[in-house]
Amino acid sequence: MTTAIITVFVVGYLCIALESLTRINKAGVALFMGIACWVLLLMGAAEYGPVIIEKLVASGLMTEGHAAEALKDCAHYMSTELFHGYIGEVCQTILFLMGAMTVVETVDRHGGFSFVKSALYTPNPKALLWKVCCMTFILSATLDNMTTSIVMVMVLKNLIADKATRMKFAGMVIIAANAGGAFSPIGDVTTIMLWIKGCVSTTGIITGILTPSIICMVIPAIIVTFTLKGRIEAPADGENGGDDRVLFSPFGRNLIFVLGVGGLIFVPFFHNLTDLPPFMGVLLILSLLWIATETIIGICHHGQTEYEKSRVSSIISRIDMSTILFFLGILIAVDAVAATGTLEWLGKWLNDSVGNIYIVNSAVGAFSSVVDNVPLVASAMGMYPIADSAMVAADPTMADYVQDGLFWELLAFCAGTGGSILIIGSAAGVVVMGLEKISFIWYLKNFSLLAIAGYVAGIAWYWFEKTILLGLIFG
Repeated sequence: MTTAIITVFVVGYLCIALESLTRINKAGVALFMGIACWVLLLMGAAEYGPVIIEKLVASGLMTEGHAAEALKDCAHYMSTELFHGYIGEVCQTILFLMGAMTVVETVDRHGGFSFVKSALYTPNPKALLWKVCCMTFILSATLDNMTTSIVMVMVLKNLIADKATRMKFAGMVIIAANAGGAFSPIGDVTTIMLWIKGCVSTTGIITGILTPSIICMVIPAIIVTFTLKGRIEAPADGENGGDDRVLFSPFGRNLIFVLGVGGLIFVPFFHNLTDLPPFMGVLLILSLLWIATETIIGICHHGQTEYEKSRVSSIISRIDMSTILFFLGILIAVDAVAATGTLEWLGKWLNDSVGNIYIVNSAVGAFSSVVDNVPLVASAMGMYPIADSAMVAADPTMADYVQDGLFWELLAFCAGTGGSILIIGSAAGVVVMGLEKISFIWYLKNFSLLAIAGYVAGIAWYWFEKTILLGLIFG
């Protein structure tokens, strides 16, 4: 059954990649692929159920009594508890995406990005590219790469009228967002996982991965700079995004921007303070923004048709649902593949056959451009313990696995930035793909090699820094 599931995943993946040739919307393919993989998984419940339950018991996530009950009817357990666990995590991501997209669209609709447009805009495309890349990199470390990508795409729609030029900038947004998220403990789901478990510390991940992350962004940006010519023309009012005909007053615009973007920046702190999932913070910000815009429209613009159309209830209806459904299909398909144990087997095979942490982590990053990096990192975390001094004393090679050890830092970098190689390899890529209608093939032709160049350069610098540079400094 594993062969059938992998076959469905690969065929579906190819159909998504060849969307421009098949003319079949990628969202429909992704949904079918995800559901078909789960149907096949449940058909093989007798094969997979006992193995999954045994692993849960071994990890302490399931009691012996519960396991005995689950083993009586593996198909029922997998279609309810196991599936509910997976879909619960997926739905958290989907709700977060929907909330963030609505917040950013609302801010843009009411002119909240006007001053950002004024601050960033320059007719020089090379200068603008570096401004956009730097802002994306910094925001991604503070927000997360998915939210940052949504914000920056909306900013680009207010800055660049030409579609072809904007697509080049959007491609760099993906690379810069993933690079910025890799060195921050809250910038990417995988770094959050490693940080929460104690594999890396806040100071350790920032100091260890910052320079490789910068290099990962800078190398592609330098190359793209040489392809940019001419002048940047800003879109006319009402074109490519926010409609200047329905702007609030300067106070209203600033208030909406602070509530929207400032609120998104607050989401990680909300999560840390309340321990509630991040989507709850996003929905809180959306509710406050909703109340604020309704109040302003009700008091200042009551009955004016153009403002009535700018209510959040109207904006929600314009959110790109195909992007959200595509994201849903991809995530549930990857979860089905992960449930078969294929990703875990792949990680163990790499470890046993290769062993070198640079090659292993480089492969993990490359695989993360095809499948979700979350199960890959989770598998790696399950394969290796966080070493302590006693373990290092008994086996000096375990020094790479202490907190902030080489393995964990490099894993964070590779898993965070490897997804840039393909446009559907990261949440940032999927979001940009949907918002800018970028095809898989276009990104493959124009940005995959650039992403690989930055990815390899970052790993090479990390190796040089830890192997050569530190050796020269400390003798």
